[in-house]
Amino acid sequence: MCRTGHHPDPHEADDENASSAAFAALLEDSAEELYEGAPCGYLSTLMDGTIARINARLLDWLGLERDAVVGRMRFTDLLTVGGKLYHETHFAPLLRMQGEISGIALEIKQTDGGRMPVLVSAVVKHGTTGEPLLIRITTFDARDRRAYEQELLRGRKAAEEARKQAEEARRQAEADRARLQDALAVLQQSLLPDILPPVPGVDTAAYYHTAHPDRLGGDFYDVFPIDGKRFGFFLGDVCGKGPQAAAVTSLTRYTLRAAALHDPDPVSALTTLNKVLHERYAAGGDPRFCTAVFGILEPDPATGHVSIRIASGGHPPVIIVRADGEADFLPTPGGLLVGILPSAHLTAATTVLGPGDTLLLYTDGLTEARTGEDRGSLYGDEALLAFAADQAGKPASALVHALTGLLSSFGDGVDDDTALLALGVPAPAPLTKSNR
Repeated sequence: MCRTGHHPDPHEADDENASSAAFAALLEDSAEELYEGAPCGYLSTLMDGTIARINARLLDWLGLERDAVVGRMRFTDLLTVGGKLYHETHFAPLLRMQGEISGIALEIKQTDGGRMPVLVSAVVKHGTTGEPLLIRITTFDARDRRAYEQELLRGRKAAEEARKQAEEARRQAEADRARLQDALAVLQQSLLPDILPPVPGVDTAAYYHTAHPDRLGGDFYDVFPIDGKRFGFFLGDVCGKGPQAAAVTSLTRYTLRAAALHDPDPVSALTTLNKVLHERYAAGGDPRFCTAVFGILEPDPATGHVSIRIASGGHPPVIIVRADGEADFLPTPGGLLVGILPSAHLTAATTVLGPGDTLLLYTDGLTEARTGEDRGSLYGDEALLAFAADQAGKPASALVHALTGLLSSFGDGVDDDTALLALGVPAPAPLTKSNR
């Protein structure tokens, strides 16, 4: 009912009636039109599979005429060979047991020889007394899905192939790295003595710790005879890593050996090395230098003592561990790096080792190891001195073995290679009943 004073607009009424008529027209599709023009394929078969009815959508997919299908073909005639086999072994038995089945992937044959993937659902229609009358089958176009699955499969295969290639590349890289490490280890060993020569009246021990197995270190050491009474020894650290440092290490070792045979004075030997390194590298604008300790030891068979003369060029001071438990640095202050200037200031020192005493030479990879949970502290010279004092009276090999365990305890706190060389005078054996 209209409110007082309000009159309906005749144009509004006409528009409303037109919309209602259009909507009603949409709903006037007959069941036959809905069946034939549905977006999926419909067919009904007798219980033996003979096609009794089929819609225009499925005929269009097949490329067949209705008269050639209805009453003349069975549902399995529409399937590929593989589809027929699956129908007989899985589809039909499940349908008989369950009365319905859905989402089965099959392929139907087309008259042009193509294959069309479809998803098939089926249900058995029963009569009033429960007897099966016919089978209603619905087919859905699965071409887009098949294309997606194939693309997904190609992507999966490509990913698997990429994974295999990456794994093969990783294995190859590991093999290459192992070969490189083997080669570097062999080269590193060539820069160090295979074994230390026997020194009368002296125990010798050495150890080389490689912080990074995939790169050459620059630490070096050696012990060698000069004449029938004296032996030379040295230990040092070349600045830098890699092949360039290895070249300097090789040149340093053989220069010191040759210099000692010419003039065994420690200062003279390091002076010769300084001249060689400076002339060889500084002239080309690429200076190379090292820290080094060079020494001469001379055992005295009569007293059992060993005289030591050393010179140092910028290297950490050596440690003397006495048999009575005392340990101290042998001062060599102010020594300049070897090879950095045409003339190097070198410092010398002398000492005598008695029975049970040991001389320890080391590189700074040990004292500069990072310690603590946060790896924020350096191990330091004083800690090393105290550790060495705890090994007093032990053979040189025992001292080096203890230091090896110390290095291992630092784990990843050791950033630099470390060389150790210990020279000790054996302590007299304790008296026993058999030798009193």
